[in-house]
Amino acid sequence: MPSSQKALMLEMKSLQEEPVEGFKITLVDEADMYNWEVAIFGPPNTHYEGGYFKARIKFPIDYPYSPPAFRFLTKMWHPNIYENGDVCISILHPPVDDPQSGELPSERWNPTQNVRTILLSVISLLNEPNTFSPANVDSSVMYRKWRDSKGKDREYVEIIRKQVVATKAEAERDGVKVPTTLAEYCIRTRAPATDEGSDLFYDYYYDDDDVEGEDGDCCYDEDDSGNEES
Repeated sequence: MPSSQKALMLEMKSLQEEPVEGFKITLVDEADMYNWEVAIFGPPNTHYEGGYFKARIKFPIDYPYSPPAFRFLTKMWHPNIYENGDVCISILHPPVDDPQSGELPSERWNPTQNVRTILLSVISLLNEPNTFSPANVDSSVMYRKWRDSKGKDREYVEIIRKQVVATKAEAERDGVKVPTTLAEYCIRTRAPATDEGSDLFYDYYYDDDDVEGEDGDCCYDEDDSGNEES
């Protein structure tokens, strides 16, 4: 078994025992450890609240030495997401020296990163776009108008809300209940005993008592947010 497959098996087990809030991770095919499906629930009190967004993570054979690719399957209107769904974020860029990108080597992928840090970065990216070098120029311009107008220009927000509403039908087809409150969103998922399911992968279940309060060179920098909720 390749070392990358072993690493991914351990990561999958960890994420199902201690999941990242707002995400559900499964395999596209149980026989293929290198392709994961991600369900992302829009965080409450954001433009994405109530949304159900699907994505895929594809891992290279030399993971974690090379970064995976993260692509949204759900239509997304965002400055740092390409039209085909590919996410443009520093943490997913190979650790090469590229001064023209405007990225520091420390911002790029390194073997200490993992799926958990990717998921957290994606959530931050949704709420705090980087407009310095966007993947979607039109979305970036629209976002700046919304930000600079302090929420008075609603075009950017309205497009996102329409996309959120459109995901409700997908959630119904998949039999998924999307969390809409902070308490629901922050519910921890626990793994049942191994004799109740797979020896490797665990099914999710909820415990209601366990609640914790221009194309090309593009990147995500947490300092370039300027995000203001209306």
